Amino acid sequence: MPARRGLQSRRLRRAAARGGREEAAWREFAASFARAGMVPPAEPGLVAVESAEGAAVLLLAPRQVLTFTGKCRLRCLYGAVRLLGFAVSPHQPGLPVFSPGTHCALSLEALPADRPPAAAERQLRLAARAAMRAHGVRRPERVTVMAQFSPGCTLVLLEHLDTPVTRFLLSHPPLSRLFEPQKKEESSFTPEDAVLAAVGIVPCSAERGLLVSQSMLAALEELIRACCAEDEGVPVVLVCGPKNTGKSTFNRYLINLLLNHLPSVEYMECDIGQTEFTPPGCVSLSNVTEPILGPPFTHQQTPLKMVYFGQTSCEHDTERYLDVVKYVFSSYKKEVPLIVNTMGWVKGEGLLLLMDLLRLLSPSHVVQMDVYDWKAMAPLTPEHVQLAPGLYTKGRQPARRGPAGSWAAGEGEGDAAAPEHKLLYVHPEFPRAGVAGEARVHSSILRDMAILGYLGQLQSPDLGAVLPLHSLVPYQVPFNAVALRVIHTDVAPTNIMYAVNASWVGLCRIPEEIRGQSDGPVLLTQTPVCDCLGFGIVRGVEMERKLYHVLTPVPPEKLRLVNCLLLGNIAIPNCVLVGQQGIEGEIPYVTSDYNYSILGSGKLKKRKHFKKREHTFECDYT
Repeated sequence: MPARRGLQSRRLRRAAARGGREEAAWREFAASFARAGMVPPAEPGLVAVESAEGAAVLLLAPRQVLTFTGKCRLRCLYGAVRLLGFAVSPHQPGLPVFSPGTHCALSLEALPADRPPAAAERQLRLAARAAMRAHGVRRPERVTVMAQFSPGCTLVLLEHLDTPVTRFLLSHPPLSRLFEPQKKEESSFTPEDAVLAAVGIVPCSAERGLLVSQSMLAALEELIRACCAEDEGVPVVLVCGPKNTGKSTFNRYLINLLLNHLPSVEYMECDIGQTEFTPPGCVSLSNVTEPILGPPFTHQQTPLKMVYFGQTSCEHDTERYLDVVKYVFSSYKKEVPLIVNTMGWVKGEGLLLLMDLLRLLSPSHVVQMDVYDWKAMAPLTPEHVQLAPGLYTKGRQPARRGPAGSWAAGEGEGDAAAPEHKLLYVHPEFPRAGVAGEARVHSSILRDMAILGYLGQLQSPDLGAVLPLHSLVPYQVPFNAVALRVIHTDVAPTNIMYAVNASWVGLCRIPEEIRGQSDGPVLLTQTPVCDCLGFGIVRGVEMERKLYHVLTPVPPEKLRLVNCLLLGNIAIPNCVLVGQQGIEGEIPYVTSDYNYSILGSGKLKKRKHFKKREHTFECDYT
């Protein structure tokens, strides 16, 4: 026994060293888990054994749940598990899983199976042992696992995960602790914790995970039934509600559930402030074929259609916003279910704009995320949507009593209102739901993380040292090859190059041929509604040779289609400008010589959007 304890102690120290963690706070796995408002009985202890360097086998009893933070690659060897709604079975390849402290922790739940007859138990044990052997699990560890195995259990292989995107994000000091525990706790550090730490995940309490309320469960069941039915047409599901009520989490959960039954789902992003698959400031239509097992910065992808709106709010340009939404929605072919995400701006003109969206998109189902004490948003019943005015559309007049007691139909522009939809109410039951100021991480930090996730695609797929952006070779773009437009403000032509230099730009395609009067630049007088093919950083402007130097992960075959650069109000994250490694001397684009008479000039300041709270992720930009 003393030798065994010594081995466990050495494993603990090795795991802590591999993770590079100093004064890390580990949590013991909680034995109970609240799901759908119901608490199951106490679960057996967690069984985890190291199968190889940076890999572990996890044995879960039926319905046993592991809530965790960190990142890993997950593969189911025997049985089945559910992760954020997606069921993982042995025939599927390894899935990358990301559970940072900035978001709700993920929970891995073992799905129960039918109890096999006694004659089949031996065959199932052999199958479980063969699955572990096929994935390199050593004999001593197989013996340890099989000693506690029963045919109703689930076997999961967890492996250390390192991607170019995560390496790039973690290379910036404000984000270096992104996947580490957020609060030190006094808890026992078991040998199983050490095994999981070597993989890169940390068990935490079930309260950190997602609590699926009864109303959310009922809405999900209704939507799955509608989307999988063959005789009801293709549903369009619009999700709306105030800020910080869990719309994005609901959408990810719904997408994952649908992917259990369908090969793909389409997703339309109308929230330009908190986008899912693109950098911020975009309206997009994406085809989703893989489960979403992480926050937006981990799954940036090229949409089917995307327009760069250029701002994180449409409050000052609502008409163009509706034009953009209509343009993107026209690409939806109605072949697979569509999930539409909307903004959390649902007060005043924001609610009126939502009415316009409902009439424009004509959803079959409306999911209204709401909290019980929220009074500003009435139930979006079909009757209310038909009668209520929008920002640019009129509601239908209510029916009026005609002669002899008959009822006459109402009149008005709203007669062509959207067809009736089914309203599904969801009341989130997580702490601080609906309180925008109580979000775990400020929205501006999440937007910066999405941009960094996009820029992480510039890194080499071969794991190695992170390449700072200043070391990468940009594309050279002649002035007269692309048109230029500043979206969010008026800039004098003489100052246009000052605005473009060191800026984040949308790489777009307009149908008109670009013909400059000279060598350029070619300036547009109006903001076009056009396809955006990707994004880049203008890292330099060469006036002598009349060239833009653009750094972008967009492949060359798509760059040949780009003939327009749109500059919006989306800024490059401060940590890119002031925190890149390997810069000697003065930092490019950063100076202490300011002209404060220029609107918007000033030093980069520390962001103090929120106070320190329990589970709050601290991101200190300088």
